[in-house]
Amino acid sequence: MHVNEQTLPELGVPVPTYRRDDVSVGIVHFGVGGFHRAHQAMYVDRLLEQGKAKEWGICGVGVLPGDRRMQEALAVQDHLYTLVLTHPDGTWEPRVIGSIVDYRYAPDDPEAVIELLAAPTTRIISLTVTEGGYNIRHDTGEFDVDDPAVQHDLRSGEPPATVFGLVTEALARRRERGLRAPTVMSCDNIEGNGTVARRVFTEYARLLNPDLAEWITEHVRFPNSMVDRITPVTTDEVVSALSERFDVQDRWPVAGEPFTSWVLEEDFADGRPPFEDAGVQIVDDVAPYELMKLRLLNAGHQGLCYFAYLMGYRLVHEAAQDPLLAGFVRAYMDTEATPTLKPVPGIDLDEYKTTLIERFANPEIRDTIARLCAESSDRIPKWLVPVIRENLAANGHVRLSAAIVASWARYAEGIDEQGQPIEVVDRLADTLVPIARGQLTHPTAFIENAEVFGDLAQNHRFVDAYTWALNALHSDGARATLKELPGEPE
Repeated sequence: MHVNEQTLPELGVPVPTYRRDDVSVGIVHFGVGGFHRAHQAMYVDRLLEQGKAKEWGICGVGVLPGDRRMQEALAVQDHLYTLVLTHPDGTWEPRVIGSIVDYRYAPDDPEAVIELLAAPTTRIISLTVTEGGYNIRHDTGEFDVDDPAVQHDLRSGEPPATVFGLVTEALARRRERGLRAPTVMSCDNIEGNGTVARRVFTEYARLLNPDLAEWITEHVRFPNSMVDRITPVTTDEVVSALSERFDVQDRWPVAGEPFTSWVLEEDFADGRPPFEDAGVQIVDDVAPYELMKLRLLNAGHQGLCYFAYLMGYRLVHEAAQDPLLAGFVRAYMDTEATPTLKPVPGIDLDEYKTTLIERFANPEIRDTIARLCAESSDRIPKWLVPVIRENLAANGHVRLSAAIVASWARYAEGIDEQGQPIEVVDRLADTLVPIARGQLTHPTAFIENAEVFGDLAQNHRFVDAYTWALNALHSDGARATLKELPGEPE
């Protein structure tokens, strides 16, 4: 980081006061993107600033081609970066974060990464590899053993290239060496993220060695967690503004909202940092909190984004300030999401939902509608489809959820209401876009994709609500469709 650290405090930029040379690696993290750096790494930095957790420094690991850029950006800055909290009143609150002390790009030296993971000093292996990174089939909920990258790691005899292969090989070495098992800590937006992580890593290990899978089941811990902080993709404007306002030349800063939350189960194999001293809520059961967040915030984002894009919005805060859109999202939260939630200790749900709309409308976040629309085939099945299924089973309301799915189907046609092309960013885009473009003559084509929706196309209540919304989107447009749905302001 090209800054004069003596002048940073004068410019209002706090820097680490702890000696980073005294911090050793105790956490190896896969997926060092904006969210990890705004969330988990920030919490560890808080502890280090308190003089705690010096054995819990973070080493990031990248496995995908795009991770090379993060390695290069952090390497020239001694792995320092700036976290900027952007307040609704325009105030920026920057801090230089020092908890990431190393970064490895696995394709350069997979053996070194495996040995790092196998080292007894590595006591937590954490993950933010996105909803799609767990290689789960949406139709069966099982680990996709036929995935080409997984098959390559299982069959090629070459050093592993996937997170599954790298971690499992390290666990095998720990078992052979008689070392303690680590904790594998998922920080991704998936219901039961620790349970999902346990399933996929254990299944991968079983394909290699059933005895290793049994060892993992007995010794490795996979705590569930709920993570929350809206963190948009870093733009050139953030980089420039940081330089102009604070004289900080940072190759890859990260900006996020002031709000942050982390609820984490007490389930660790070999100790943990005193996360509670940094504001993390440690609980016995995280399920009520994660359902609240995934079905209100994350699914609420999906309720907003496709309609908003079709209506011409490109920034989230502008869309969330539209009373019609905000009313629709709040109605979804109240009438369809909330009935599927469990009681959430210590949380006022009405206040939480009101706060969510306010967070979406924060003009300083400048989050993009396109980011929320991306990778929908990984997001909708995990965040919204469970709401639909539970309400169908309970004879509850599904009209608004069905309209959200219809808005995705309309968006996935790849052409907006002005006839302009939409770049559909999704791992299944090559499949979804042609299907969506055929739905003018075959209205249920999109939801008949069992890989994404399972058997929802067989449920007449859902199909009726979905086809009504899709027809309205085609004939009347997004704004007129919303006006016909509950949630329109008085």
